[in-house]
Amino acid sequence: MTFADLGLSPKVLSAVTDAGYTEPTPIQAGAIPHALLGKDILGIAQTGTGKTASFVLPMLTRLEKGRARARMPRTLILEPTRELAAQVEENFIRYGKNHKLNIALLIGGVSFDEQDKKLERGADVLIATPGRLLDHRERGKLLLNGVEILVIDEADRMLDMGFIPDIERICEMIPFTRQTLFFSATMPPEITKLTEKFLHAPVRVEVSKAASAATNIIQRLVKSGSKPWDKRETLRNLIKAEDAELKNAIIFCNRKVEVSELFRSLLKYDFDAGALHGDMDQRARMQMLANFRDGKLRYLVASDVAARGLDIPDVSHVFNYDVPIHAEDYVHRIGRTGRAGRSGKSFTIATKSDTKYIDAIERLIGTKIEWHDGDLSTVVASEGEDEAPRRGRGAPRRAGRKDDDRKDRGERKPRERHAKPGAEAVSETALEELPAVADAVVNDIDQRRTRKEAIRSENTERQASSERSAPRTPERGDTKPQRDRPARHRQEDNDATVGFGDDMPAFMRIVAKV
Repeated sequence: MTFADLGLSPKVLSAVTDAGYTEPTPIQAGAIPHALLGKDILGIAQTGTGKTASFVLPMLTRLEKGRARARMPRTLILEPTRELAAQVEENFIRYGKNHKLNIALLIGGVSFDEQDKKLERGADVLIATPGRLLDHRERGKLLLNGVEILVIDEADRMLDMGFIPDIERICEMIPFTRQTLFFSATMPPEITKLTEKFLHAPVRVEVSKAASAATNIIQRLVKSGSKPWDKRETLRNLIKAEDAELKNAIIFCNRKVEVSELFRSLLKYDFDAGALHGDMDQRARMQMLANFRDGKLRYLVASDVAARGLDIPDVSHVFNYDVPIHAEDYVHRIGRTGRAGRSGKSFTIATKSDTKYIDAIERLIGTKIEWHDGDLSTVVASEGEDEAPRRGRGAPRRAGRKDDDRKDRGERKPRERHAKPGAEAVSETALEELPAVADAVVNDIDQRRTRKEAIRSENTERQASSERSAPRTPERGDTKPQRDRPARHRQEDNDATVGFGDDMPAFMRIVAKV
């Protein structure tokens, strides 16, 4: 079967041929004919099988008739991440080069003004993330009652990111007579309920078992110690061992902070690496992806923002620096390699604490993953870091310390104090002088108490004398003598505060021994 057998328009076929494709993938062959007939579709296929083209190509054919109106897009495509949305826009530009269509991309990290201008001109194709779409809707810049085709892509990722309530709101704003194309790699119960609610007699196109990994990807588990430097050393050794076959690689971490730390470590060891995570500026994220896609970077350290649907066709290796907590993420991560029929390799670095996550992954994909060089029972704990890490939160203070394990348990090694010459003599002298010092302190305290009592008595007499000499000015209804308030600050003129003087305690006169 060729693309010409699917019923696509000549303009679309010409663009597909120019892109170098002649035969459709199974998901494309199964979905495109039904999409051209206007039927709802539930597409289930593992990542990397060409799901994007299976809805882009029939949409382009159907959009050749009609035109868009201001603020009323004709079609809507919902994507979970900015990168996926931008990638779908690239597909429309590539395959729609023979069409004169207005394409609007609504994603975060970009000015509202530019997006408003595109909406005002009228959008034939609107590609958006749910949050930014609802922002425009609430600002009154977008009307959805003209949408003819709705595409919900990477639905399981939408579920993981908490977008399902937003998806339900958006679906209620779109006409009931729309055509809905629904694509997902996995089908958890929540996604099944969503399809039953918003799809009408859908054609189910399932080209592989849900949540299965591609058979052209070699999967291996790699043992490692639990320390960060153990995992970094294991990763570096893997990269060096695979250097002959490694063209480029995506290295996945579970957390953004680990992405940054691993990225800096790889740069320190002269690996040509870049970083990609959700906290980066949108322009920086797109530039980093473009550099990796164009071969300017060999390694891309990324969080799961790069795990879903990113179409970088020729990725030879995927390294899971962390075992994914959600088993479905494993399928999407390793699906970044072995795309479009190519072969690929994936290596997952595992520690003893990752056993339950590995078991969940193997249950999901229905097969056991082989160990690269012995399982976790052969792990030998390391003594310390083999690299000099940068100081930061959670980083060891010094490489190669023997008390690292004590430090990890919250214990602190007692600090040794080295005695200086003559220290013992000083200590004995101080002990001999202790009784005399104590007597001096007691005498000093008695003398200071006596002085304070004398000052207090003198101030009391001065105050009484002032009250007797001051005239009395009785007020109306006053039957008792009125006393003036004492002037507290008058003591400053006759301040009798006395310092140590010659009565300094003996313990303060001891000469410090250096």
